[in-house]
Amino acid sequence: MEFQKSLLEYISHFLMTADETISIAESVTSGCLQLAFSQMPNASLFYNGGLTAYTLPQKVKLLNVEREEAEECDCVSENIARTMALNVAKMFNSDWSIATTGYCTPIRNSSYKIFAYFAFSYKGEIILTKKLELHPKTQALNAQLYYTEFILGCFKSEINQLLILK
Repeated sequence: MEFQKSLLEYISHFLMTADETISIAESVTSGCLQLAFSQMPNASLFYNGGLTAYTLPQKVKLLNVEREEAEECDCVSENIARTMALNVAKMFNSDWSIATTGYCTPIRNSSYKIFAYFAFSYKGEIILTKKLELHPKTQALNAQLYYTEFILGCFKSEINQLLILK
């Protein structure tokens, strides 16, 4: 699995220059984002770590997602992604965090659609939440890779916006 080298270098350079850290909470991407961050130059200087919580009980236990809310939406909603992002940042004491939740295969709970939500937090506040939808015939691994690349690209855009505002 290979990620866009220039994108990884850009994110790495920004986080090191800003002296900021990041952590990841994944479900649908199942470790792909953690893999991408671990491949960045000097990752140990800014990547605090991450976790993959794939099931409802683990999201409740590890990321303090509310059980009732999670049961209502099968753990897949904008708010679940936000909660995951905020709580993984607290857990790893990081400036930034990224969280993902969704579906990489069409199932009854997803109305046979493939989609994901992701959220970014920065210094304890959600700064971006989005929903990504893919064609229902997309293969699971391709969906996970697409989500990962798209999220990394969005993260670069957020970095650029932050730099413009400084």
